[in-house]
Amino acid sequence: MAVHSARRRLQGILVFAICGILLTCVLLDRTDIRPVHGKWYWKGNGYTPSSFDWSARTPAHAVDPADMVPLPDGPPQALPRIQHRFSPDDLDAAFNKTQRERRNAVRDVAKKSWDAYRTYAWGRDEVRPLSLRGDDTFAGWGATLVDSLDTLWIMGFHAEFHDAVRIVARIDWNNATSSSCSLFETTIRYLGGLLSAHDLSGSPILLAKALELGEMLLAAFDTPTHLPANNLDFSLAKAGALVASPREASAALGTLSLEFTRLSQLTGRPDFHSAIDPIKHHLLRTQPTTKLPGMWPVHLTLSPSFHALDSTFSLGALSDSLYEYLPKTHALLSGTDPAYGTLYLSAAATIQSHLLFAPMLPDPQPDILLPGTVLANGHAVIDLLPELQHLACFAGGMFALGGRLFSNASHVDVGARLARGCAWAYDQFPAGLMPELSEVSKGEEEGLPRPWVSVRDAGWRLRPEAVESLFVMWRVTGEREWVERAWRMWEGVVKAAGAGEGFAMVEDSFWIAETLKYFYLIFSEPELISLDDYVLNTEAHPFRLPKPGDEGITKQTGRAWE
Repeated sequence: MAVHSARRRLQGILVFAICGILLTCVLLDRTDIRPVHGKWYWKGNGYTPSSFDWSARTPAHAVDPADMVPLPDGPPQALPRIQHRFSPDDLDAAFNKTQRERRNAVRDVAKKSWDAYRTYAWGRDEVRPLSLRGDDTFAGWGATLVDSLDTLWIMGFHAEFHDAVRIVARIDWNNATSSSCSLFETTIRYLGGLLSAHDLSGSPILLAKALELGEMLLAAFDTPTHLPANNLDFSLAKAGALVASPREASAALGTLSLEFTRLSQLTGRPDFHSAIDPIKHHLLRTQPTTKLPGMWPVHLTLSPSFHALDSTFSLGALSDSLYEYLPKTHALLSGTDPAYGTLYLSAAATIQSHLLFAPMLPDPQPDILLPGTVLANGHAVIDLLPELQHLACFAGGMFALGGRLFSNASHVDVGARLARGCAWAYDQFPAGLMPELSEVSKGEEEGLPRPWVSVRDAGWRLRPEAVESLFVMWRVTGEREWVERAWRMWEGVVKAAGAGEGFAMVEDSFWIAETLKYFYLIFSEPELISLDDYVLNTEAHPFRLPKPGDEGITKQTGRAWE
């Protein structure tokens, strides 16, 4: 009897196990989860894996697992408060009504721009609104589509968001319209856009695509020096034959830390953070010994070894976001890696001493500063070129954010003067738009408003940097000056740039991703994408900040999803 009883129990266990397996299979199919390339991915909305598994590639210059640098140990630490504590007096009924009307105006333009892209360039990188045709400038994976995801979510275009996700779910990173891609551009637009949209919506499809892309981008670091090749040639990468560029823009090297860190936080994989960690050490080593100690030149030497020997120093093109990412990476790591704070504070001191200047006006305005360009020879002679690049207008927001993060009120003041300077530059031209590149001095040139002596590039490319700084200043100080300046700026943008079914010169995905997002946010409730909850990358993609209480688990998505 005992034998028969044991046999019946065994049969019962087997039947139960088989039923469990069958039920699991049914549930997996119902919940749309499946293994792809050895990993479990969500297959809803038609998820399709890329046709090449970059994670299966054998590196030519593999990093020893013992040398892998994981994220800093320990739970997230509390950061100083960044945003102003807005009171009911700050946000009275009349002000809120005006804000609502203004953000709706921005939202209408965003819908118009998105509809133009949806109609004429769906799935392409960008739409050219004057010719109403699509164009591929970023490898053809749909840059505007991915770059706009978080903007659609933030503005409440959820149907459009899910429509876009269905296309994103089928992106094949192995199918590009070019033989290579820019590591820098692909990281800030595609990887940043996917991570941010995942942080906001909680969509696992977006994280799956971000992981696929991250594994491809890791191949850029498979070089003899482990410094990345910004020109990621797909064939060379698959063959393990990449080398770092002999000469590279400093921004291309220094604008990877946020995205790779956030991907490590969300996936629990150390290799993404480990890949960018050596860059930090090269910056630390060379910062005191450049020709302008504290800053790095516009161009760096990466191969055969890292050097920072050039003579031009700027917050504009080719170097801007290197500096922007220093305080922001400090925030994303919740202060657990002190190196980024050290790098920022040293750079900020040099910038204040040597790059910032007040325009020489007939009636001086002490509340205005502009960022220039320095030519340094490493000795006593340092030349300041009083040129103003629109790209450098991000600096006001950087100083304000850094001032709050490091409890330095003087940095907030410098940020205000810089933000005011760029807003002032907008006001000086009849169209209400600041030129791309100009030179400022005392005196008057025929045809130019004082104090401009030349406008080397009169175009305005719908750039976000000026309104970005106004947005940060508003959130940090709560002073309505910044909101009113932003509205004047917006009126100039709409008047000068409107074109048919789109907006003139919308040849870059950052129009929806950045410019419209910052205008929308400055006219929105301060709790929407609070700077105490999110840090925004250089393409305005918000990443959730880990908080005390996460207990080291940094893969939680943000309040917009909760």
